[in-house]
Amino acid sequence: MRAWLLKNITDLTKDEHPLHLGNVPVPVPSDNEILVKVSCCGVCHTELDEIEGRTSPPAFPVIPGHQVVGIVEEQGATASRFKQGDRVGIAWIYSACGECEYCKAGLENLCPCFKATGRDSNGGYAEFIVVNEHFAYHIPADFSDEEAAPLLCAGAIGYRSLKLANLNNGQTLGLTGFGASGHQVLKMARYLFPASEIFVFARSEYEQDFALELGAAWAGDISDKPPHKLNAIIDTTPVWSTVVASLSCIKPGGRLVINAIRKESTDQKALLELHYQDHLWMEKEIKSVANIVRKDVEEFLKLAAIIPLRPVIERYPFERANEALVDLKHKHVRGGKVLVFNNQG
Repeated sequence: MRAWLLKNITDLTKDEHPLHLGNVPVPVPSDNEILVKVSCCGVCHTELDEIEGRTSPPAFPVIPGHQVVGIVEEQGATASRFKQGDRVGIAWIYSACGECEYCKAGLENLCPCFKATGRDSNGGYAEFIVVNEHFAYHIPADFSDEEAAPLLCAGAIGYRSLKLANLNNGQTLGLTGFGASGHQVLKMARYLFPASEIFVFARSEYEQDFALELGAAWAGDISDKPPHKLNAIIDTTPVWSTVVASLSCIKPGGRLVINAIRKESTDQKALLELHYQDHLWMEKEIKSVANIVRKDVEEFLKLAAIIPLRPVIERYPFERANEALVDLKHKHVRGGKVLVFNNQG
C-alpha cells in the first residue's frame, strides 16, 4: 500500500518535504483488531509537533495521521464490534492498558501505557490501518467522511477542553487561537451555553473575522483587552505569551484550560513575566488537557450530530500531504485540513 512516512525530526520552516511517500505491506489485523481502508485523514497541528520534535519521539519510520475515517475491510478472529463495510473513525488514542488506576477510572488518556495513533503506532496517512476494535468509533450518517475527520481530534479534544472549563450557561468563555479546534468549540459552546458570550483572541484579522461570522460576541488579538473579564479561557496556541495574557483576562475563580502538547521553549521571556499576584491570585486555576479518552469521542460524535456541527474543511489530495502540512504551519487556517484518498473500489 502507499503510505507517507516520517523518518526523522525536521524543521518545517526549512524543510517543505518532511514526509516520504513509499510502499509498505498492508497490515494484518490480530485477533481483536480490524483492518480499515482509509478514505480520508485530517491534518492536525499535532502532526507539526511530532515532525518538529515537540512530542514524545516516535520509533522512526512512522506513518502519521490520527483523524482517520474509512471502511472496515477485514476483522480479526475475535473481533465482533463491527462488520465488514461499516464506516468507522480512529482518533488520537490508539490504545491503553485497560488495567491501571487511570484506565479503571475512565481516564485512559493518563495511562502510562497510552499509545497515540500516528506516533506510537502507524496512523492514517496510508491506504490501510489496523486498530483494536474498541478504539474505533461508528461515524454518524449525518457527516460525510471529510466532515467527520476533524471531529475525531480537533472536535473531540475541543469537547474535552470545554468540559474541563466548568462553564455554566451565561458565563463568558474565551478562545485563544482559532483553528480547527477553536471553531468547533465555538459552535459547541453556542449550542450548550446559549446565554454565554464567547470572545475570541486570534493572531490575524482573517481568523477574527471568521470567529465573528460564526457568532463570537467579540474578536481581537491576544494583546487586546476584551470588553470585560471572562469566567474561562481555552488556549490552543503553542506559545507561552497567551498563557500570561489569558490569566490577566480571567475573573476571580476563573479557569484557564491549556489544550497544547507543549509550549514553545523559545518564549521564555513570557514565562518569566508570569507573576503570582497579577495572574494567579484570587483562586484562578490552570488546567492542562492531556489527550482524550474514548468516551470523549463517543459523546462528542453524538453531540455533533445533534447540533449539527459541521466543521469547515479544506481538502487536499493524498499526494499533497506535505503541502497540507506546510500550509498548516505557515498559512492562515480556516477550519480543518483533510487528506482525501482516491482508493475506493
